[in-house]
Amino acid sequence: MTKSELRKLYLSKRQALSEPERQRLSGDIAELLFESFDFDSVKVLHCYIPIEKFKEVNTRPLFERIWDKFREIVTVVPKVNHVSGEMENVTYDSESILTQNRWEIQEPVHDRRVEPESIDMVLAPLVCFDRRGHRVGYGKGFYDRFLRRCRSDCLKIGLNFFSPVEEISDAHDGDVRLDFAVTPDGIYTIAK
Repeated sequence: MTKSELRKLYLSKRQALSEPERQRLSGDIAELLFESFDFDSVKVLHCYIPIEKFKEVNTRPLFERIWDKFREIVTVVPKVNHVSGEMENVTYDSESILTQNRWEIQEPVHDRRVEPESIDMVLAPLVCFDRRGHRVGYGKGFYDRFLRRCRSDCLKIGLNFFSPVEEISDAHDGDVRLDFAVTPDGIYTIAK
């Protein structure tokens, strides 16, 4: 299936999740993530703030756990620069004040940026993904452009409620592949 077909199918599957189910599955993903990856070596972590209307994996408990147990990690979140059309990374902590952008995405009001080259781990949202590590997002290309600017040793981990599809038929070389994906059922390691 194509990205467009998969996007429609998996957004619909996410909308069918009840809120208690979404929270339970998000908690399962968080537990697997902390059990399976070494956060002690991470200095800067990029993670998204969930878009509630799209029922994304809830990352708020991830942030809270990192702020509590890994206080030396600098957490950053995406913020869209509407002039350049690029996604920037701005610091985010328990004191950050958030506002909603025009796409109803929560973003910090400040502009304390961190360059992509400084990031050690990215936790990326997925609509779905395939076994080769290609991801389907919302079709704007923000994450692909951002991930191209990260270091080659930056760990790219997708978070998703559903197991991978066999193949995204229109994936191409411009797509930046994941290193891992975490679902409630387990960790998927992407062979490169």
